[in-house]
Amino acid sequence: MGAAVELRRDFGAEDLRRFAARARTGAQARRLLALAAVLDGMNRAEAARIGGMDRQTLRDWAHRFNQHGPDGLVDIKPVGRRPRLSDEQKQILKQLVEDGPDPETDGVVRWRCVDLKRVVRDRFGIDLSEVSLGRILKQLGFSRISARPRHPMQDPEAIATFKKTSPQWSRRS
Repeated sequence: MGAAVELRRDFGAEDLRRFAARARTGAQARRLLALAAVLDGMNRAEAARIGGMDRQTLRDWAHRFNQHGPDGLVDIKPVGRRPRLSDEQKQILKQLVEDGPDPETDGVVRWRCVDLKRVVRDRFGIDLSEVSLGRILKQLGFSRISARPRHPMQDPEAIATFKKTSPQWSRRS
């Protein structure tokens, strides 16, 4: 069995309790309180129980504390996957959606995710799923609700002629 990890001495138990009171998260506060108990002379198993962890986890946090101090006891968010579309490509996509499709070149009168998927594949060489593309469009400020498509050869006079109107007698006075 190895020796216990020695904690850095530039922070005392009272300092760690003060940091725990101002901690950003509950997890960081629990870790600080467990390390404060170790500095007070409590055995490692009891200190780990106070922090809601086992001895090995307490040892790992002691290493992080020795390297980074109290700020090292905050959970680090994983970096995650790099976005498939760059910011520049997203802006091009946004402008494309705002401008709307050209029926002659694009073959559609309104954009659907399946149509935009094809355009993204042709222009950028990136094959996205419709779900991913919908998520990107939502990030860009677009919603699923769209205006009713309008035929490019639509005649406004014909619309007015066939528009349904209620008889005069049915209107309230």
